[in-house]
Amino acid sequence: MQKNSARVWLALTPLALSLTMAGCGGGANNDARDAAALLATIAAINAANQPPPPAADNGCQIPTTSASVVVGSGDPGDPAAPEPASGYVPGHKLVYAKNYMVVANHPLATRAGCDVLKAGGSAVDAAVAVQAVLGLVEPQSSGLGGGAFMLHYDAATKKVQAYDGRETAPAAATENYLLYVDDVSDKTSPKPTSPRQASGRAIGTPGAVRMLDLAYQDHGKLPWKDLFGYGIKLASDGFPIGGRMATAIATSEANLKRDAEATAYFFNADGTPKALGTRLTNPAYARTLSTIATQGADAFYTGEIAKGIVAKIGVTAAVDGSAITPGKTTLTDMANYKAKRRAPVCGTYRDYHVCSMSPPSSGGIAVVATLGILETFNLGLYKPTAIDLEGGKPTVMGVHLVSEAERLAYADRDKYVADTDFVPLPGGSPDSLINKPYLQGRASLISLTKSMGLAEAGNLGDVPLGIDKTEEHGTTHFTIVDKQGNVVVMTTTVEASMGSFHMTQGFLLNNQLTDFARDPIDTSVTPNVKFANRVAPGKRPRSTMAPTLVFKKNADGSMGEFVMGTGSPGGGTIIQYVVKTLVGALDWGLDAQQATSLVDFGASNSKPTPTSTASMTNVGGEHPSIDATNGGANDPLVKGLIALGHTVVSVTPQSSGVSTIIRTNVGGKPVLTGGADPRREGIVLGDTFTP
Repeated sequence: MQKNSARVWLALTPLALSLTMAGCGGGANNDARDAAALLATIAAINAANQPPPPAADNGCQIPTTSASVVVGSGDPGDPAAPEPASGYVPGHKLVYAKNYMVVANHPLATRAGCDVLKAGGSAVDAAVAVQAVLGLVEPQSSGLGGGAFMLHYDAATKKVQAYDGRETAPAAATENYLLYVDDVSDKTSPKPTSPRQASGRAIGTPGAVRMLDLAYQDHGKLPWKDLFGYGIKLASDGFPIGGRMATAIATSEANLKRDAEATAYFFNADGTPKALGTRLTNPAYARTLSTIATQGADAFYTGEIAKGIVAKIGVTAAVDGSAITPGKTTLTDMANYKAKRRAPVCGTYRDYHVCSMSPPSSGGIAVVATLGILETFNLGLYKPTAIDLEGGKPTVMGVHLVSEAERLAYADRDKYVADTDFVPLPGGSPDSLINKPYLQGRASLISLTKSMGLAEAGNLGDVPLGIDKTEEHGTTHFTIVDKQGNVVVMTTTVEASMGSFHMTQGFLLNNQLTDFARDPIDTSVTPNVKFANRVAPGKRPRSTMAPTLVFKKNADGSMGEFVMGTGSPGGGTIIQYVVKTLVGALDWGLDAQQATSLVDFGASNSKPTPTSTASMTNVGGEHPSIDATNGGANDPLVKGLIALGHTVVSVTPQSSGVSTIIRTNVGGKPVLTGGADPRREGIVLGDTFTP
């Protein structure tokens, strides 16, 4: 009883203590002196027994040799200062964080997400903030007018959930939507024919905003309205144009100038492209974000924003008077758009569980299938040599085996994978393409001494579908871990660089429908058959995006703790970028930055010419480990691949944007490590520290 009383006594406030002492008898002066003395004593005891105050969270800052520079501050050393577009910036170092981390492809977007995590937000909260900023500072890659795929790991329930925000074809679309202006009265191609992405027919109903809203309903923590503040501020106050954006404006000049709003935004009064370092404001985007922030995602799909989108899709002429074939998207299409929760595609790889995106993306199936094929081989024998910050020099056999496995996986995805709401997979599930016996059979087709050339799809029964090689192009990716251990990997896109070049209310619209097969019928075979990835009303075009999560495999075979999150932009080569990062980390022991920086390599089972029977192998010549002179002819890796029968047409610079977080241990404690792709402008932020 006395012990408990003492606890209560020590907890009394000074005011309560004074009142208590006043009733204890004795002179008033003595009472006051005694009370004051006792208060001082108790204060000292309390101070001595209190735990130290929590250390200040200095997260979301960039450590330098002298001080911490806040991203977006404009101070010397600020990594958000504009930098020229570059093929590869060497010297990226692994970043460590204690509790939370964001890796995105633009510093200001990384900062937006990190600030949300620092304030106690969830990984999904941070994803909303990141996307809001990316649509402003990286409009060539993603935005409100595009689509996205997300995987979310809930650390409390140990559940992985996939979210589908892929764009859809309008209800009025036919399978010839991209082929003819009209199926009956005008069988000419939609205009412009070059580039096809500039036609209104290329634009799908945007899905990114609705998908983020769906994920937020499940996992949001901070108020929705508070997640857009940094994006609104940047749009209102301005931001410096970075190197990649400046290059995209200049290279897309002719097409952007077909649209009045895009012309006014991206070009100076004299018609010249706004250049690197120009301070750019976007009041229209700020208004759009403010509306979404205060009225919710519904405000994007109904009301004035939706009207603006539909009107822009329906334009019939460019600024110069040339014809544009309008799309058939209506306000009903906008209002009826639904993001979807889907089961992820998961499989095991050695001592790990790997989960990636399900259809309509083909990326997850192809990544898991490639790994399943590679499991037959001891890749640890073929790790890169001279491993350094950049990941070292890949070996010929390592690249050979990975490329051959990818050829087989691409062949299957080209034939069988589309929007499964319309075209089921063989056997009705991904298992037919990723089960162990099937993949072991595919692995038996790989020779250690010679490339197979062009791979054929596996025989999965009588499925009369053509082989569709349609590819998407530009995207971005980010990876987030919050304080509770929840993880988001999200790949987001407007399809090609600058999307459809159609701009409304401060953002660009996608050209995602060009990811469908243009002609619904494969005329290259007899008898003719239809493509799985053909247009249909409400259908989602096939994608290659592959946001991926890795977990330890428990002794009983179940899924254990989170190990790794990664993904990349890169269109049809996304599968290659993700696989090389996974193999680099899981098989070759590279850290998050080394695996991310590693030479981009692989094969998509595509022919160098229409009549060729070969299949190209890609090697990224932008990497310092590759001798790109003379088309790579002098590089030992390239020469070794050619000796095995690989067709290496060139060592063209690759445009990956891998963002990787790996959970590891330092000093016996779990920490996060992050790597940002040196081929883009991204950085890693979190509650970072130096081990």
